[in-house]
Amino acid sequence: MAAVDTITGRLAAWVAGLSAGDIPERIRDVAASQLLAHLGALAAGAGHQLGGRVIEAFGPPFRGDAEQTAYVSAALTMLLDFDDTMYAGHVSHSSVGVPLAYAEPLRLDGPSLLTAVVAANETAARVTAAATLGPHRGQTAAHTHLVGAVAGRGSAEGAEARQLVDAWGIALTMPPWVLERGFFGSDAKALTAATPVRTALDAYAAAAAGMHGAPDILEHRDGFLARFAILPLPQAAGHLGDLWHTETLSIKLHPGCAYIDGAVEAAIALHHRVADSIDQIDKVVVEAPIFTVGMEAHSAAHLDGPRSGVAAITFSIPYNVATALIRGRLTAGDLSAAAIADERTWGLARRVEVREARDLSLRALLATSPVGAALRLAGEPAAAWLAALLGGDASDYAAQLVRGPESSFEDAEKAMGARLTVSMSTGEQLTAGVDIPLGFAGPDLRRRHRDLARMKFLQAAEPWMGEEAASEVCRLLEGLPSAGRDEVARLCLLLRDAFSRRRERRQGARPQPSSG
Repeated sequence: MAAVDTITGRLAAWVAGLSAGDIPERIRDVAASQLLAHLGALAAGAGHQLGGRVIEAFGPPFRGDAEQTAYVSAALTMLLDFDDTMYAGHVSHSSVGVPLAYAEPLRLDGPSLLTAVVAANETAARVTAAATLGPHRGQTAAHTHLVGAVAGRGSAEGAEARQLVDAWGIALTMPPWVLERGFFGSDAKALTAATPVRTALDAYAAAAAGMHGAPDILEHRDGFLARFAILPLPQAAGHLGDLWHTETLSIKLHPGCAYIDGAVEAAIALHHRVADSIDQIDKVVVEAPIFTVGMEAHSAAHLDGPRSGVAAITFSIPYNVATALIRGRLTAGDLSAAAIADERTWGLARRVEVREARDLSLRALLATSPVGAALRLAGEPAAAWLAALLGGDASDYAAQLVRGPESSFEDAEKAMGARLTVSMSTGEQLTAGVDIPLGFAGPDLRRRHRDLARMKFLQAAEPWMGEEAASEVCRLLEGLPSAGRDEVARLCLLLRDAFSRRRERRQGARPQPSSG
Protein backbone atom coordinates (compact mmCIF):
# COMPACT_ATOMS: atom_id res chain seq x y z
CA MET A 1 0.00 0.00 0.00
CA ALA A 2 1.26 3.50 -0.90
CA ALA A 3 2.69 5.67 1.87
CA VAL A 4 0.35 8.20 3.43
CA ASP A 5 1.75 11.74 3.14
CA THR A 6 0.55 13.12 6.46
CA ILE A 7 2.28 13.53 9.82
CA THR A 8 1.06 10.19 11.10
CA GLY A 9 1.85 8.64 7.72
CA ARG A 10 5.48 9.71 7.91
CA LEU A 11 5.79 8.65 11.54
CA ALA A 12 4.22 5.28 10.73
CA ALA A 13 6.51 4.63 7.77
CA TRP A 14 9.53 5.33 9.97
CA VAL A 15 8.33 3.05 12.78
CA ALA A 16 7.47 0.23 10.37
CA GLY A 17 10.91 0.45 8.78
CA LEU A 18 12.97 0.89 11.95
CA SER A 19 15.38 -1.88 12.93
CA ALA A 20 17.86 -2.19 15.78
CA GLY A 21 20.71 -1.52 13.36
CA ASP A 22 19.26 1.90 12.49
CA ILE A 23 19.61 3.12 16.07
CA PRO A 24 22.98 4.58 17.14
CA GLU A 25 24.65 2.73 19.99
CA ARG A 26 24.47 5.75 22.30
CA ILE A 27 20.69 5.91 21.81
CA ARG A 28 20.24 2.21 22.55
CA ASP A 29 22.28 2.66 25.72
CA VAL A 30 20.14 5.58 26.87
CA ALA A 31 16.98 3.57 26.15
CA ALA A 32 18.28 0.71 28.32
CA SER A 33 18.93 3.17 31.16
CA GLN A 34 15.47 4.63 30.62
CA LEU A 35 13.96 1.16 31.02
CA LEU A 36 15.90 0.50 34.23
CA ALA A 37 14.93 3.87 35.72
CA HIS A 38 11.30 3.24 34.73
CA LEU A 39 11.38 -0.04 36.63
CA GLY A 40 12.48 2.00 39.66
CA ALA A 41 9.30 4.05 39.35
CA LEU A 42 7.31 0.82 38.96
CA ALA A 43 8.81 -0.66 42.13
CA ALA A 44 8.23 2.53 44.12
CA GLY A 45 4.61 2.70 43.02
CA ALA A 46 4.01 -0.97 43.74
CA GLY A 47 5.36 -0.54 47.28
CA HIS A 48 3.17 2.44 48.12
CA GLN A 49 -0.26 2.18 49.77
CA LEU A 50 -1.93 3.74 46.74
CA GLY A 51 -0.17 1.23 44.51
CA GLY A 52 -1.73 -1.52 46.59
CA ARG A 53 -5.16 -0.08 45.85
CA VAL A 54 -4.40 0.06 42.12
CA ILE A 55 -3.39 -3.62 42.18
CA GLU A 56 -6.48 -4.52 44.21
CA ALA A 57 -8.66 -2.76 41.65
CA PHE A 58 -7.05 -4.04 38.45
CA GLY A 59 -4.84 -6.98 39.42
CA PRO A 60 -1.06 -7.36 39.39
CA PRO A 61 0.80 -6.95 36.08
CA PHE A 62 3.01 -9.46 34.26
CA ARG A 63 0.59 -12.36 34.58
CA GLY A 64 0.02 -13.02 30.88
CA ASP A 65 -2.44 -10.30 29.85
CA ALA A 66 -0.34 -7.69 28.03
CA GLU A 67 -3.05 -5.02 27.87
CA GLN A 68 -3.79 -5.33 31.58
CA THR A 69 -0.06 -5.22 32.34
CA ALA A 70 0.37 -2.05 30.29
CA TYR A 71 -2.58 -0.40 32.05
CA VAL A 72 -1.60 -1.30 35.61
CA SER A 73 2.07 -0.51 35.03
CA ALA A 74 1.18 2.95 33.71
CA ALA A 75 -0.82 3.65 36.86
CA LEU A 76 1.91 2.39 39.21
CA THR A 77 4.64 4.45 37.52
CA MET A 78 2.46 7.57 37.58
CA LEU A 79 1.11 7.66 41.12
CA LEU A 80 4.23 8.97 42.91
CA ASP A 81 5.23 11.26 40.02
CA PHE A 82 8.47 9.28 39.79
CA ASP A 83 8.31 9.09 36.00
CA ASP A 84 11.23 10.17 33.84
CA THR A 85 10.90 12.82 31.15
CA MET A 86 12.33 13.94 27.84
CA TYR A 87 11.72 16.62 25.26
CA ALA A 88 8.85 16.50 25.06
CA GLY A 89 6.71 14.67 27.56
CA HIS A 90 6.51 12.03 30.27
CA VAL A 91 6.64 9.35 27.61
CA SER A 92 7.90 6.30 29.52
CA HIS A 93 4.49 5.16 30.84
CA SER A 94 3.66 4.13 27.27
CA SER A 95 6.98 4.09 25.42
CA VAL A 96 8.59 1.73 27.95
CA GLY A 97 5.52 0.27 29.64
CA VAL A 98 3.79 -1.03 26.51
CA PRO A 99 6.80 -2.73 24.83
CA LEU A 100 7.71 -4.31 28.18
CA ALA A 101 4.13 -5.56 28.66
CA TYR A 102 4.24 -7.28 25.26
CA ALA A 103 7.84 -8.53 25.57
CA GLU A 104 7.03 -11.93 27.04
CA PRO A 105 3.89 -12.74 25.00
CA LEU A 106 5.71 -11.80 21.78
CA ARG A 107 8.99 -13.46 22.84
CA LEU A 108 10.97 -10.30 22.12
CA ASP A 109 14.74 -10.29 22.38
CA GLY A 110 16.67 -7.36 23.79
CA PRO A 111 17.30 -5.51 20.51
CA SER A 112 13.62 -5.81 19.53
CA LEU A 113 12.47 -4.55 22.93
CA LEU A 114 14.80 -1.54 22.80
CA THR A 115 13.80 -0.81 19.20
CA ALA A 116 10.16 -0.67 20.26
CA VAL A 117 11.04 1.66 23.15
CA VAL A 118 12.96 4.01 20.86
CA ALA A 119 10.22 3.94 18.21
CA ALA A 120 7.68 4.91 20.84
CA ASN A 121 9.94 7.57 22.38
CA GLU A 122 10.66 9.24 19.07
CA THR A 123 7.06 9.38 17.84
CA ALA A 124 5.40 10.26 21.16
CA ALA A 125 7.96 12.96 21.97
CA ARG A 126 7.53 14.56 18.53
CA VAL A 127 3.75 14.76 18.71
CA THR A 128 3.96 16.07 22.27
CA ALA A 129 6.49 18.70 21.14
CA ALA A 130 4.16 19.74 18.33
CA ALA A 131 1.53 20.73 20.93
CA THR A 132 3.76 21.67 23.86
CA LEU A 133 3.13 25.42 23.43
CA GLY A 134 -0.46 24.89 24.47
CA PRO A 135 -2.66 24.31 27.51
CA HIS A 136 -1.20 20.91 28.45
CA ARG A 137 2.37 19.99 29.35
CA GLY A 138 3.96 17.43 31.59
CA GLN A 139 1.68 14.67 32.79
CA THR A 140 -1.48 16.52 31.78
CA ALA A 141 -0.33 16.16 28.16
CA ALA A 142 -1.71 12.65 28.39
CA HIS A 143 -2.20 12.47 24.61
CA THR A 144 1.51 11.52 24.62
CA HIS A 145 0.45 7.97 25.45
CA LEU A 146 -2.00 7.65 22.57
CA VAL A 147 1.03 7.94 20.31
CA GLY A 148 3.56 6.03 22.42
CA ALA A 149 1.35 3.01 23.09
CA VAL A 150 0.47 2.52 19.41
CA ALA A 151 4.09 2.91 18.30
CA GLY A 152 5.45 0.67 21.04
CA ARG A 153 3.07 -2.18 20.31
CA GLY A 154 3.26 -1.68 16.55
CA SER A 155 7.05 -1.86 16.53
CA ALA A 156 7.05 -4.90 18.80
CA GLU A 157 4.57 -6.73 16.55
CA GLY A 158 6.02 -5.58 13.23
CA ALA A 159 2.81 -3.84 12.20
CA GLU A 160 2.46 -2.29 8.75
CA ALA A 161 2.49 1.48 8.46
CA ARG A 162 -1.13 1.74 7.36
CA GLN A 163 -2.31 0.00 10.54
CA LEU A 164 -0.40 2.53 12.66
CA VAL A 165 -1.91 5.44 10.72
CA ASP A 166 -5.39 4.06 11.33
CA ALA A 167 -4.70 3.36 15.00
CA TRP A 168 -3.40 6.88 15.59
CA GLY A 169 -6.29 8.32 13.61
CA ILE A 170 -8.76 6.51 15.87
CA ALA A 171 -6.94 7.15 19.17
CA LEU A 172 -6.23 10.84 18.56
CA THR A 173 -9.89 11.43 17.77
CA MET A 174 -10.51 11.01 21.50
CA PRO A 175 -7.58 12.75 23.24
CA PRO A 176 -7.81 13.18 27.02
CA TRP A 177 -8.31 16.67 28.46
CA VAL A 178 -7.14 16.42 32.07
CA LEU A 179 -9.03 18.48 34.66
CA GLU A 180 -6.97 20.22 37.31
CA ARG A 181 -9.38 19.56 40.18
CA GLY A 182 -9.11 15.80 39.96
CA PHE A 183 -5.46 15.74 38.85
CA PHE A 184 -4.15 17.66 41.86
CA GLY A 185 -6.93 16.90 44.31
CA SER A 186 -7.62 13.17 44.13
CA ASP A 187 -6.22 9.72 43.39
CA ALA A 188 -7.49 10.05 39.81
CA LYS A 189 -4.03 11.31 38.85
CA ALA A 190 -2.77 7.72 39.09
CA LEU A 191 -4.79 6.85 35.97
CA THR A 192 -3.65 9.85 33.90
CA ALA A 193 -1.42 7.73 31.65
CA ALA A 194 -3.18 4.39 32.10
CA THR A 195 -6.42 5.61 30.56
CA PRO A 196 -4.91 6.82 27.25
CA VAL A 197 -2.74 3.69 27.11
CA ARG A 198 -5.93 1.62 27.19
CA THR A 199 -7.57 3.87 24.59
CA ALA A 200 -4.55 3.51 22.31
CA LEU A 201 -4.46 -0.27 22.61
CA ASP A 202 -8.18 -0.40 21.82
CA ALA A 203 -7.55 1.79 18.77
CA TYR A 204 -4.70 -0.51 17.72
CA ALA A 205 -7.00 -3.54 17.95
CA ALA A 206 -9.66 -1.72 15.94
CA ALA A 207 -7.15 -0.87 13.23
CA ALA A 208 -5.89 -4.46 13.17
CA ALA A 209 -9.48 -5.56 12.52
CA GLY A 210 -9.76 -3.21 9.54
CA MET A 211 -11.27 -0.08 11.06
CA HIS A 212 -9.95 3.18 9.64
CA GLY A 213 -8.94 6.45 11.29
CA ALA A 214 -8.38 9.92 9.84
CA PRO A 215 -4.84 9.96 8.41
CA ASP A 216 -4.59 13.76 8.85
CA ILE A 217 -5.90 13.77 12.42
CA LEU A 218 -2.94 15.86 13.64
CA GLU A 219 -2.74 18.67 11.08
CA HIS A 220 -6.33 18.96 9.79
CA ARG A 221 -8.03 22.29 10.59
CA ASP A 222 -10.48 20.35 12.75
CA GLY A 223 -7.83 18.01 14.09
CA PHE A 224 -5.67 17.55 17.16
CA LEU A 225 -3.19 20.43 16.87
CA ALA A 226 -5.94 22.94 16.16
CA ARG A 227 -7.45 22.15 19.55
CA PHE A 228 -4.45 21.27 21.69
CA ALA A 229 -1.83 23.86 20.67
CA ILE A 230 -1.69 27.64 21.01
CA LEU A 231 1.35 27.68 18.72
CA PRO A 232 1.12 24.44 16.71
CA LEU A 233 4.49 23.05 15.63
CA PRO A 234 3.78 20.34 13.04
CA GLN A 235 7.41 20.65 11.93
CA ALA A 236 8.41 19.11 15.29
CA ALA A 237 7.45 15.72 13.85
CA GLY A 238 10.28 15.81 11.32
CA HIS A 239 13.97 14.83 11.23
CA LEU A 240 13.29 11.21 12.11
CA GLY A 241 16.55 9.34 12.43
CA ASP A 242 18.56 12.57 12.67
CA LEU A 243 17.23 14.19 15.83
CA TRP A 244 16.99 11.61 18.63
CA HIS A 245 14.59 12.76 21.35
CA THR A 246 15.60 9.72 23.38
CA GLU A 247 18.88 11.42 24.30
CA THR A 248 17.00 14.30 25.95
CA LEU A 249 16.07 11.86 28.75
CA SER A 250 15.98 13.16 32.33
CA ILE A 251 15.95 10.60 35.16
CA LYS A 252 14.14 11.58 38.35
CA LEU A 253 16.07 10.54 41.44
CA HIS A 254 13.36 11.79 43.79
CA PRO A 255 9.62 11.13 43.57
CA GLY A 256 7.53 14.19 42.77
CA CYS A 257 7.17 16.69 39.98
CA ALA A 258 10.36 17.48 38.08
CA TYR A 259 9.87 21.15 38.93
CA ILE A 260 10.63 20.51 42.62
CA ASP A 261 13.95 18.73 42.08
CA GLY A 262 16.24 21.75 42.10
CA ALA A 263 14.80 22.99 45.39
CA VAL A 264 14.85 19.51 46.95
CA GLU A 265 18.47 18.97 45.93
CA ALA A 266 19.46 22.32 47.42
CA ALA A 267 17.64 21.43 50.65
CA ILE A 268 19.42 18.07 50.87
CA ALA A 269 22.73 19.91 50.52
CA LEU A 270 21.86 22.02 53.58
CA HIS A 271 20.47 19.16 55.70
CA HIS A 272 23.70 18.50 57.61
CA ARG A 273 23.86 22.15 58.66
CA VAL A 274 20.30 22.38 60.01
CA ALA A 275 19.39 18.82 61.06
CA ASP A 276 19.94 19.55 64.76
CA SER A 277 18.38 23.01 64.70
CA ILE A 278 15.16 22.71 62.69
CA ASP A 279 13.24 24.59 65.37
CA GLN A 280 15.63 27.52 64.96
CA ILE A 281 14.74 28.05 61.30
CA ASP A 282 12.80 31.30 60.93
CA LYS A 283 12.18 31.17 57.20
CA VAL A 284 13.11 29.27 54.06
CA VAL A 285 13.00 31.15 50.76
CA VAL A 286 13.00 29.16 47.54
CA GLU A 287 13.84 31.10 44.38
CA ALA A 288 12.76 29.11 41.36
CA PRO A 289 11.76 29.26 37.68
CA ILE A 290 8.29 30.22 36.58
CA PHE A 291 7.48 26.54 35.99
CA THR A 292 8.01 25.79 39.69
CA VAL A 293 6.18 28.89 40.91
CA GLY A 294 3.22 28.23 38.63
CA MET A 295 3.03 24.59 39.69
CA GLU A 296 3.06 25.60 43.34
CA ALA A 297 0.26 28.12 42.79
CA HIS A 298 -1.93 25.53 41.04
CA SER A 299 -1.33 22.69 43.49
CA ALA A 300 -1.34 24.54 46.83
CA ALA A 301 -5.10 24.96 46.81
CA HIS A 302 -5.48 21.18 46.87
CA LEU A 303 -3.34 20.63 49.97
CA ASP A 304 -4.85 19.93 53.39
CA GLY A 305 -1.81 19.79 55.64
CA PRO A 306 -1.26 16.38 57.26
CA ARG A 307 -4.46 15.13 55.59
CA SER A 308 -3.22 15.91 52.06
CA GLY A 309 -3.46 13.34 49.31
CA VAL A 310 -0.32 12.05 47.64
CA ALA A 311 -1.17 13.68 44.27
CA ALA A 312 -1.05 17.20 45.67
CA ILE A 313 1.97 16.40 47.86
CA THR A 314 4.10 15.44 44.85
CA PHE A 315 3.81 19.04 43.62
CA SER A 316 4.33 20.82 46.94
CA ILE A 317 7.55 22.80 47.30
CA PRO A 318 7.00 23.55 51.03
CA TYR A 319 6.34 19.92 52.01
CA ASN A 320 9.15 18.41 49.95
CA VAL A 321 11.73 21.05 50.84
CA ALA A 322 10.84 20.69 54.52
CA THR A 323 11.18 16.90 54.23
CA ALA A 324 14.58 17.22 52.58
CA LEU A 325 15.86 19.68 55.19
CA ILE A 326 14.68 17.50 58.09
CA ARG A 327 15.54 14.04 56.73
CA GLY A 328 18.28 14.74 54.20
CA ARG A 329 16.40 12.84 51.50
CA LEU A 330 13.18 12.55 49.55
CA THR A 331 12.16 8.96 48.83
CA ALA A 332 8.96 7.08 48.16
CA GLY A 333 8.73 6.37 51.90
CA ASP A 334 8.52 10.11 52.53
CA LEU A 335 5.26 10.13 50.56
CA SER A 336 3.58 7.49 52.72
CA ALA A 337 0.47 8.38 54.69
CA ALA A 338 2.44 8.26 57.94
CA ALA A 339 5.15 10.59 56.61
CA ILE A 340 2.60 13.04 55.21
CA ALA A 341 0.88 13.14 58.61
CA ASP A 342 4.08 14.22 60.39
CA GLU A 343 3.26 17.54 62.02
CA ARG A 344 6.94 18.45 62.41
CA THR A 345 7.33 18.48 58.64
CA TRP A 346 4.30 20.72 58.25
CA GLY A 347 5.58 23.02 60.97
CA LEU A 348 8.63 23.73 58.83
CA ALA A 349 6.67 23.68 55.56
CA ARG A 350 4.60 26.64 56.80
CA ARG A 351 7.84 28.65 56.95
CA VAL A 352 8.75 27.99 53.31
CA GLU A 353 8.16 30.73 50.72
CA VAL A 354 8.42 30.30 46.95
CA ARG A 355 9.44 33.19 44.71
CA GLU A 356 10.15 33.48 41.02
CA ALA A 357 13.68 34.40 39.95
CA ARG A 358 13.76 35.86 36.44
CA ASP A 359 17.24 34.53 35.67
CA LEU A 360 16.20 31.00 36.65
CA SER A 361 13.01 31.34 34.59
CA LEU A 362 14.91 32.32 31.44
CA ARG A 363 17.46 29.57 32.00
CA ALA A 364 14.71 26.96 32.38
CA LEU A 365 12.63 28.28 29.48
CA LEU A 366 15.52 28.32 27.04
CA ALA A 367 17.03 24.96 27.97
CA THR A 368 16.17 22.19 25.52
CA SER A 369 13.53 20.67 27.80
CA PRO A 370 10.73 21.24 28.64
CA VAL A 371 10.05 23.98 26.04
CA GLY A 372 13.26 25.65 24.86
CA ALA A 373 13.64 23.54 21.74
CA ALA A 374 9.98 24.23 20.90
CA LEU A 375 10.47 27.98 21.34
CA ARG A 376 13.43 28.00 18.97
CA LEU A 377 11.51 25.89 16.48
CA ALA A 378 8.59 28.34 16.62
CA GLY A 379 10.89 31.31 16.05
CA GLU A 380 9.47 34.84 16.09
CA PRO A 381 5.96 33.92 17.32
CA ALA A 382 7.56 32.36 20.38
CA ALA A 383 9.00 35.74 21.40
CA ALA A 384 5.44 37.01 21.77
CA TRP A 385 4.55 33.87 23.73
CA LEU A 386 7.45 34.54 26.12
CA ALA A 387 6.46 38.18 26.51
CA ALA A 388 2.92 37.17 27.44
CA LEU A 389 4.31 34.71 29.99
CA LEU A 390 7.06 36.81 31.56
CA GLY A 391 6.10 40.38 30.70
CA GLY A 392 8.02 42.90 28.65
CA ASP A 393 8.23 43.36 24.91
CA ALA A 394 8.56 40.53 22.42
CA SER A 395 11.70 42.15 21.02
CA ASP A 396 13.34 41.58 24.41
CA TYR A 397 13.14 37.83 23.82
CA ALA A 398 13.67 37.60 20.07
CA ALA A 399 17.44 37.69 20.45
CA GLN A 400 17.26 34.67 22.77
CA LEU A 401 15.77 32.61 19.94
CA VAL A 402 17.99 33.83 17.12
CA ARG A 403 20.13 30.69 16.81
CA GLY A 404 17.18 28.75 15.47
CA PRO A 405 16.07 25.15 16.03
CA GLU A 406 18.37 22.37 17.23
CA SER A 407 20.22 20.32 14.65
CA SER A 408 21.09 17.75 17.34
CA PHE A 409 20.05 16.84 20.88
CA GLU A 410 23.48 15.53 21.85
CA ASP A 411 23.97 18.56 24.13
CA ALA A 412 20.41 18.72 25.47
CA GLU A 413 19.79 20.24 28.90
CA LYS A 414 16.95 20.49 31.37
CA ALA A 415 17.95 23.33 33.71
CA MET A 416 15.19 23.30 36.34
CA GLY A 417 17.34 25.03 38.96
CA ALA A 418 16.64 26.69 42.29
CA ARG A 419 18.26 28.75 45.03
CA LEU A 420 17.51 28.13 48.70
CA THR A 421 18.08 30.57 51.57
CA VAL A 422 17.52 29.34 55.13
CA SER A 423 17.30 32.13 57.71
CA MET A 424 18.08 31.01 61.26
CA SER A 425 16.87 32.65 64.48
CA THR A 426 20.55 33.33 65.27
CA GLY A 427 20.73 35.67 62.29
CA GLU A 428 22.78 33.25 60.20
CA GLN A 429 21.74 32.66 56.59
CA LEU A 430 22.53 29.41 54.80
CA THR A 431 22.35 29.18 51.02
CA ALA A 432 22.55 26.51 48.34
CA GLY A 433 21.87 26.57 44.63
CA VAL A 434 21.35 24.11 41.78
CA ASP A 435 21.48 24.72 38.03
CA ILE A 436 20.75 21.28 36.51
CA PRO A 437 19.42 18.81 39.11
CA LEU A 438 21.13 15.45 39.40
CA GLY A 439 19.75 13.08 36.79
CA PHE A 440 18.40 15.79 34.49
CA ALA A 441 19.52 16.14 30.88
CA GLY A 442 22.98 17.66 30.78
CA PRO A 443 26.69 16.76 30.74
CA ASP A 444 26.61 14.78 34.00
CA LEU A 445 23.72 12.56 32.93
CA ARG A 446 25.36 11.87 29.57
CA ARG A 447 28.46 10.61 31.37
CA ARG A 448 26.70 8.30 33.82
CA HIS A 449 23.05 7.71 32.94
CA ARG A 450 23.37 3.98 33.64
CA ASP A 451 24.80 4.56 37.12
CA LEU A 452 22.02 7.01 37.99
CA ALA A 453 19.33 4.71 36.60
CA ARG A 454 20.77 1.84 38.65
CA MET A 455 20.80 4.01 41.78
CA LYS A 456 17.16 4.91 41.30
CA PHE A 457 16.13 1.34 40.61
CA LEU A 458 17.98 -0.29 43.49
CA GLN A 459 16.77 2.22 46.06
CA ALA A 460 13.15 1.49 45.14
CA ALA A 461 13.41 -2.18 44.15
CA GLU A 462 15.52 -3.79 46.87
CA PRO A 463 12.84 -3.37 49.59
CA TRP A 464 10.19 -4.55 47.11
CA MET A 465 11.73 -7.56 45.37
CA GLY A 466 14.84 -8.27 47.44
CA GLU A 467 18.50 -7.53 46.85
CA GLU A 468 19.26 -10.68 44.85
CA ALA A 469 16.41 -10.21 42.38
CA ALA A 470 17.09 -6.48 42.04
CA SER A 471 20.76 -7.15 41.28
CA GLU A 472 19.78 -9.70 38.64
CA VAL A 473 17.49 -7.17 36.97
CA CYS A 474 20.43 -4.76 36.78
CA ARG A 475 22.62 -7.44 35.20
CA LEU A 476 19.94 -8.26 32.63
CA LEU A 477 19.47 -4.60 31.73
CA GLU A 478 23.23 -4.15 31.34
CA GLY A 479 23.23 -6.77 28.60
CA LEU A 480 19.87 -5.86 27.07
CA PRO A 481 21.21 -4.39 23.77
CA SER A 482 22.41 -7.90 22.81
CA ALA A 483 20.13 -10.04 25.02
CA GLY A 484 18.26 -13.03 23.65
CA ARG A 485 14.64 -13.97 24.17
CA ASP A 486 15.38 -16.03 27.25
CA GLU A 487 17.01 -13.10 29.04
CA VAL A 488 14.02 -10.85 28.32
CA ALA A 489 11.66 -13.60 29.50
CA ARG A 490 13.73 -13.89 32.69
CA LEU A 491 13.36 -10.15 33.30
CA CYS A 492 9.58 -10.44 33.00
CA LEU A 493 9.57 -13.47 35.31
CA LEU A 494 11.46 -11.54 38.00
CA LEU A 495 8.87 -8.78 37.81
CA ARG A 496 5.97 -11.25 37.92
CA ASP A 497 7.45 -13.01 40.95
CA ALA A 498 7.93 -9.69 42.77
CA PHE A 499 4.29 -8.76 42.27
CA SER A 500 3.16 -12.24 43.31
CA ARG A 501 5.15 -12.14 46.55
CA ARG A 502 3.87 -8.66 47.30
CA ARG A 503 0.29 -9.77 46.80
CA GLU A 504 0.78 -12.84 49.00
CA ARG A 505 2.17 -10.65 51.79
CA ARG A 506 -0.75 -8.24 51.52
CA GLN A 507 -3.30 -11.06 51.56
CA GLY A 508 -1.54 -12.71 54.48
CA ALA A 509 -1.77 -9.48 56.47
CA ARG A 510 -5.56 -9.25 56.10
CA PRO A 511 -7.72 -10.53 58.95
CA GLN A 512 -9.15 -13.95 58.16
CA PRO A 513 -12.92 -14.46 58.42
CA SER A 514 -14.12 -16.14 61.57
CA SER A 515 -15.22 -19.77 61.28
CA GLY A 516 -17.78 -19.45 64.01
